[in-house]
Amino acid sequence: MEMQAPGFWDDPEKSNQKMRESKSLKDTVDTMNGLERQYDDILTLIEMGYEDNDPAIIPDIEEELREFKQKFENIRISTLLSGEYDKNNAILKLNAGAGGTESCDWCGMLYRMYTRWAERKGYTVDVIDCLDGDEAGIKSVTFQINGENAYGYLKSEKGVHRLVRISPFNAQGKRQTSFVSLDVMPDIEEDIDVEIRDEDIRIDTYRSSGAGGQHINKTSSAIRITHFPTGIVVTCQNERSQFQNKDKAMQMLKAKLYLLKQEENAEVLSGIRGDVKEIGWGNQIRSYVLQPYTMVKDHRTEEETGNVNAVLDGEIDPFINAYLRWINT
Repeated sequence: MEMQAPGFWDDPEKSNQKMRESKSLKDTVDTMNGLERQYDDILTLIEMGYEDNDPAIIPDIEEELREFKQKFENIRISTLLSGEYDKNNAILKLNAGAGGTESCDWCGMLYRMYTRWAERKGYTVDVIDCLDGDEAGIKSVTFQINGENAYGYLKSEKGVHRLVRISPFNAQGKRQTSFVSLDVMPDIEEDIDVEIRDEDIRIDTYRSSGAGGQHINKTSSAIRITHFPTGIVVTCQNERSQFQNKDKAMQMLKAKLYLLKQEENAEVLSGIRGDVKEIGWGNQIRSYVLQPYTMVKDHRTEEETGNVNAVLDGEIDPFINAYLRWINT
C-alpha cells in the first residue's frame, strides 16, 4: 500500500485555522447577501408607500433603515480590524484599585459587563484565575473571551475605568469614586519568538480557589509566574493539571512581553509616552457616572451616552466602534 506524504490536513492546528477562516468568509458573504436583500426590501416599502399614498408605512421603513445602518456599520468597523492578532481570542485581566470593598464591587460589575457583551456577540468566556474580594466583588480576575475578532474589539478597553456613585457600602450615603484597571492581550496559540531566561522568572504553585472538582481543589495545581525585569505577573488555575496551567501561564507571559515590545517600538517611532500604569485619578480612559447625573464618557474619543444601565449590561459596541474609528483616522 502506497503511503501518502503528510498533507495540510494532517496538522490539526492548521486544519482548525483553515476551518475558522472558511467559516468567517462564509459568514461575511451571508451577511452581505442579507444586507442586499434588506436594501431591496426597503426600496420596495418606499415604492409601496408612494403608490398607496400611505404614511402609516413610514415607521416600518424607518425601523428597517435603522437596522440596515447598524448592520452596515458593524461590517465597516470589522474591516478596521487589520492588526496581526485582531482575529484572535482575547485574554482580559481586571484589577481593583485602592478602595477596598467599593473597588472590588466595581471590578465585579465590569466583569459582568464584559461577559454580557460576550454573550451578545455569541462568544464564550473561560475564567483563567480569580481572587474574590474580602467582603464582596472581585479583587482580580483573568478571563478569556473566545470568538472571532475578540481581541480586535476588546483592545479598545485596555486602561483604567472610573466609577462615580453613591456607595451601597457607605452607611452615610456619600458619593465615592472607584478605579479598576483592565489589561487586554491576544490569546496567541502559536509559539512566539520571545526569549525568557530561567533566571528572569520565578514560578510559584498554590492551591486553586473557587469552584472546581476534587482534584482542582485539593492539589497545588495553580501557577503564578513573576517576570523580574518587567514586574509582570501572570497566573492560571483553570486547567486540570499543574503542567497545563504552567503552559497557559507561560503563553500569557510571552504574549504580554511581545505586546510590551511592540508598544516600546511604537513609542520610539512616534515619540509618545507609554500608558500610565497607576490605577487612580487622571489616568482613566472612561468614566461611568451614576450620581449626581448618569453618563458614560470615553475620554479618548469623546463618545458618551446617558444610558448607563445599558452600558453596564454589555452594550459597549458604540465605545468600541468609536475607538476603532479614532485609531484609524
